[in-house]
Amino acid sequence: MNAHNDLSMKTDDVLRVELEVFRREHRDLDEAIRAMQAASTADQLTLQRLKKKKLVLKDRIAQIEDRLLPDIIA
Repeated sequence: MNAHNDLSMKTDDVLRVELEVFRREHRDLDEAIRAMQAASTADQLTLQRLKKKKLVLKDRIAQIEDRLLPDIIA
């Protein structure tokens, strides 16, 4: 696995910073997508790429949240 993406090699503090950066980028992409969709001449290919990037970020956010907040088995 790529060291850049290996969560086990990162401290919780680093993961928290990354989580905030990814959340902010996800929000920014969401706003950009909405603005493009509101424009009647939105480029569909660009929209698809932005949506795909947003999904990748969502998955990455979920991975980090799972690492920081593990499920508690009762």
